[in-house]
This record gives sequence, structure tokens and C-alpha cells, in this order.
Amino acid sequence: MALIGAHVDSTDPLAHAAAIGAEAVQFFLGDPQGWKAPPPHPHADAIKATTLGVYIHAPYLVNVASTNNKIRIPSRKILAQQATAAAAIGAKGLIVHGGHVTAKDDPAEGIENWRKTFERAAQQGDGGFELPILIENTAGGENAMARTFDRLGRLWDAVGDFGPGFVLDTCHAWTAGEDLVGIVERVRGLTGRIDLVHANSSRDEAGSGADRHANYDSGTIDPELIVAVCREAGCDVIVETPMDDIAVDIEYLKKALR
Repeated sequence: MALIGAHVDSTDPLAHAAAIGAEAVQFFLGDPQGWKAPPPHPHADAIKATTLGVYIHAPYLVNVASTNNKIRIPSRKILAQQATAAAAIGAKGLIVHGGHVTAKDDPAEGIENWRKTFERAAQQGDGGFELPILIENTAGGENAMARTFDRLGRLWDAVGDFGPGFVLDTCHAWTAGEDLVGIVERVRGLTGRIDLVHANSSRDEAGSGADRHANYDSGTIDPELIVAVCREAGCDVIVETPMDDIAVDIEYLKKALR
């Protein structure tokens, strides 16, 4: 059975999960805005032993698509460090945003940089990353690698043979201007898979390009559309809505899907 969980406080993710009724957890291993290698987690043993699904989100600033060496090279390094640390606590995958290039760059360069990221990891002694890298679609940016599904298809043509997973964020897709009706089938037509759904509503209208999540009862996305995406995807679900009512959103999905 697919697990329904949430993005939780990294300090004690299992306690937070219990408090909100989450069956899976997603959290950061370190500063989400920092370049430092993740420190050992104080609850590593408990996390490794848990029956909950565990997912780790890479820092937001990771952008392996960048044409800027000062961003791309540290991004590759911290992605590898995060993957090693996530694997050590039994995570099912490491989530990373698709990234972007600047307005003056050819998006094909960003796609090529993604290919090189996987290629270089595969050339290392261990044969690649130590757990699945799950690429997430994003909300805004004309030169983003995974905002529009046309670009997503080109990205997967370049990296699909390396076996990355895909995370479908409903808020991001909505504000990127993608129709949520039938979206699971369209994504699978491009990537062949959906490994995780980020089941979020949005504070903003469709096509706005904004990345502002909302609880189901106050967002602009019909909650039944979010349920339909989760049902059709048939994979684990992580809710990333505001914490005040995140437990309500989790319960709503449980009742709707079971």
C-alpha cells in the first residue's frame, strides 16, 4: 500500500510524523540553503530502523544544470554527499529540483550538465549514487529543466538510461501551467515512472509560475484533483502544505484513497 506522509521537522522527524499521522517522512539532513556536507543525524539509528518511508530532500541551492562552475561543481559534490548520508539512514530516495540555466544560456547545456552528473557518478568506484536520485518538477523559470513537460521529456531522453526517479509536485505543475487532469499518464509517457507525489495545493492561480503551497481547504486546486493524481500515480505521497493544517490534509488523503 502506498504511504501517505509529510515533510517534517528534521530535528526529530519520527516524533513529528507521529504527531501528524504521517506514514512517511521527508526532511533535510542539513541546512536547506547551505553547501556544507550533512552532519550525522542524532536519531540516525531510529530512522534507519523505522517502518515509515523515509525520503531526503537535497538543499534548495543544488543546481547541477547550471553553466556556472561555481554553482555546478559544488552542486555535484553536495548531491553526492547527500546521497551517501541519505543511504546510510535507509532513505528510499534523494529528492532534488530539476534546476535551471540563465536567460543567456541554451537549455540544452543544462540538460547536458545533468547527463554529465549521472555519467560521472557512474564512473566512480561504487558505480553511481548510493540510492535513487528523484528529480522533481518545478514551478517557475523559463530556462528550468523540469518546469514544462516538453523540457522534461528532453531531460529524460538524456538521463533516463541512468535510472533516475521522478517526483510529481501538484502545486508546481499547476502553477507551471500543466493540466492536472491526465497528468500521470502524460508524465509516465515521458519518464516511464513516477516514484513520489508531492501532494500540494497552491496559493496562486494556474500558470502563475509561483511556488507557494497551500492547505487543501484554502488553495486554488480542487482537492479532488490532488486525490486523483495520487490515486493514479499509486506511489508514496508526501504532503508539503503549511504546518498549521498539514495533519488535516494527510487525514483527507487517507480517507479519500482508502
